[in-house]
Amino acid sequence: MTFAKRFFGGLVKFYRGNPAGIIGTMIVALILCACLAAPVLTDNDPNKRVARGHQPPSAELPFGSTRAGKDVYTQVLYGGRVSLLVAFSAATITTVIALSIGVTSGYFGGRIDEVMMAITNVMLVFPQLPLLIILAAFLGQVGPFVIALILGLTSWPWGARVMRSQTLAIRNKQFITAAEVMGEAKWRIIVVEIIPNLVSLVAGMFVGTALYAIGAQAGLEFLGLGDPTVVSWGTMLYWAQSSAAFFVGAWWDFVVPGTVIALMGGGLALINISIDQISNPKLRTGRYLRIWRQLKAQVDAKRSQS
Repeated sequence: MTFAKRFFGGLVKFYRGNPAGIIGTMIVALILCACLAAPVLTDNDPNKRVARGHQPPSAELPFGSTRAGKDVYTQVLYGGRVSLLVAFSAATITTVIALSIGVTSGYFGGRIDEVMMAITNVMLVFPQLPLLIILAAFLGQVGPFVIALILGLTSWPWGARVMRSQTLAIRNKQFITAAEVMGEAKWRIIVVEIIPNLVSLVAGMFVGTALYAIGAQAGLEFLGLGDPTVVSWGTMLYWAQSSAAFFVGAWWDFVVPGTVIALMGGGLALINISIDQISNPKLRTGRYLRIWRQLKAQVDAKRSQS
């Protein structure tokens, strides 16, 4: 069976009887495609004045204009590029660090485990949100790249502990022992034997971190800790608050970016719930639970025959 067949077969199994995953993927894919296709969907520049300040939604301006006369629709599309890039970059950094530390600590154990878990526990002691605010305030008005680094380098400890726990459960399995007896290199055992069994946890951690990063970035930029010259969903909320859009009745100035953030967060949350249902059978419900029981019965029948 080729990799493509296995990949698409896995996708079919994931989405079969899984409405939360289907809806969440559709929402995330729609927003992501719209942001990537921003040059095609709009001719305006997100940083240029195209109308009078605080113009309500119209045929020319579907989502109205900001106080500075900039097109909200255009800013949402181009700002989404920045916000999603920060979210997925932070999620990638977090996932790589957590997976590396968790698997290494759980597989090797001993002194390596003690040192790595000591560092992880120290990081867990610090409350993350105040730590983010302090770091951003200390660095000044930070750009998207620095925000992604801050989020990625401070969000890995809980994931590392989860990966370590799962690695400890896998380490003493028969297929790991067989690989060690055959003299396979430790790095190959980790990459080929252990990590593939952590795919659902890795995917869940990536999606969950991306969800958290979207909200955290928007919060930091709303507080004025980001670079206000960069158009993103968070800076849109910052300028809407600075221009008192709520008090002057320009609801579109803050409702539009807030709604997009909520939709993206909801889509990622639905995907995360779907991944949790795969990795934890106790969370499976409805048709998805019936399918899982049927597959489990088939596996048990094959085992009894053998």
